Amino acid sequence: MHAHKVILCGCSSYFRVLLTKPLATTKKQKIFIPGVSLEMMRLIIDYAYTNSTLVTEDNVEELLAAADQLFVTGLFQSCWFFLEDQLCPGNCIGIWRLMSFYYMPEDRKKVFHYILHSFKEIVSVSEELVDLSMQQLTTIIESDHLNVSEESTVFEAILSWINHQPDQRSGHIFELLSKVRLGLMNFHYLQNVMENDVVKKSSKCFPMLDEALKVSLDYTRHSTSIYKSPLSRPRLPSTILLVTGGEEDGVHATELEAYDARADCWTTISDGQIRRAYHGAAFLNNFVYLIGGIYNHVYLNNVKKFDIVTRTWHQVAPMNYCRGYVCVVEQNECIYAIGGYNGVTCFNSVECYRPETDRWTMVAQMNSRRGGAGATTLNGKVYVCGGNNGNRDVSTAECYDPDINQWTKISSMKISRSGLGVAAYRNRIYAVGGTTNMEHSLLTVEAYNPETNKWSCTPSMRRPCSYFDIEVVDDQLFLVGGYNGSSTVSDVNCYDDEAGMWYDFSLIKKPRSGLSCCVLQGLNSMAEDLFPRGALMLPNVEDTPGASI
Repeated sequence: MHAHKVILCGCSSYFRVLLTKPLATTKKQKIFIPGVSLEMMRLIIDYAYTNSTLVTEDNVEELLAAADQLFVTGLFQSCWFFLEDQLCPGNCIGIWRLMSFYYMPEDRKKVFHYILHSFKEIVSVSEELVDLSMQQLTTIIESDHLNVSEESTVFEAILSWINHQPDQRSGHIFELLSKVRLGLMNFHYLQNVMENDVVKKSSKCFPMLDEALKVSLDYTRHSTSIYKSPLSRPRLPSTILLVTGGEEDGVHATELEAYDARADCWTTISDGQIRRAYHGAAFLNNFVYLIGGIYNHVYLNNVKKFDIVTRTWHQVAPMNYCRGYVCVVEQNECIYAIGGYNGVTCFNSVECYRPETDRWTMVAQMNSRRGGAGATTLNGKVYVCGGNNGNRDVSTAECYDPDINQWTKISSMKISRSGLGVAAYRNRIYAVGGTTNMEHSLLTVEAYNPETNKWSCTPSMRRPCSYFDIEVVDDQLFLVGGYNGSSTVSDVNCYDDEAGMWYDFSLIKKPRSGLSCCVLQGLNSMAEDLFPRGALMLPNVEDTPGASI
């Protein structure tokens, strides 16, 4: 294979050393490159001349090794970018194990956190889980950041791994089981664990399981002792529910309160910076945006954003119109402010904010005027339900397609509602509570199926409520604060679709209605800071098995 020395030296320090020795002074020379196939060498020479090459699923592993051996750093990075783009629950473990052969600490950490976040889906679809070493599996399941709502997921992953090679792996059951938060398991499921054949063969497991049974029976979410035992310490939340603004008897709340659903506890992030109610909130690119609302009977068009990392506030471009009782959603890296009320009229207008330009622009108007409506997103579309049109509460609903900038009417709800909560949950749109013509708060709930264009009744809340907010956390609907028809409340309620029931959880610190919530994701270090678990078990991923080159 013929190539110009100057071209090869330009793409690789390996070739610079090899081809600038005194030996390399002759016009022609033949050099043998060990450990690299003819096909890979051809791709590397193509890359040297064109600064590009075709990376595919079939060649990426061998090409990555060749690029690493010959110090072709640009090509090595291209291979990693290809793997990063292909990353999914079905292949992430293989990519993580492959990366252990190269010095890529930050990139490998990203993949490791992806595995932790997607673990439940990985257990369902991945064929690579059983290829993990004992230490690699332990590294994953012992982490406080492992994203599982049920510890049964972890136990079933252990069983799959052991059953792949039962003769060689059954002896590891005690060490692996000790990494499971057994005390958080359902009592009946824990009994099934004790009856498992692999577990029963290990006498070392019995004392640990007896202790787990005691913890399970005595478990109290609000007890600080749950953090002291590795059997009962909750995993860190992968999503954090954030509550902003609101008021009680005209006194505006100033705190941002964050909620850990796995430990059922609240903490304050910021205090004294915001005073508004009946506003909207959205989380985008590590910023929490507070949009419009009302303060001291003044309707606002201003927008503030809170930097989650630095904990600082910043002013951004105001909306074109003052909007209280506004709906806010995030879709396709944009924020939409929908409808609202300015003290005189209700709007059917909609504004769109793009952070990269720091501008609000008008988009297509809704078919109806709506203040105090509810909105959410599902499958790339925006849904808005109910609200008040300036004369009465309405039951109508409509859907916005950002790709064609068009609103379409959908079936109306069974009940007219304003001050309701609307959320996308399990591929349906839930319309929860609210009020009818300000006469009384509702406790009824209905759900919309986009495939059938029909609403159906679902289990009602335990208590009536309006002007709260609602979000999905850990595959459950959480309802926070609001007004029950006679007073502002600090209640936190949760709906579990599988159980078909509503549950009560820890109260927010102060009663507030007209609040707005958003869900924060991808903030592992923030979860550690806000909800410390004691000595964290997140390992240094560079120390996991695998050779470095």
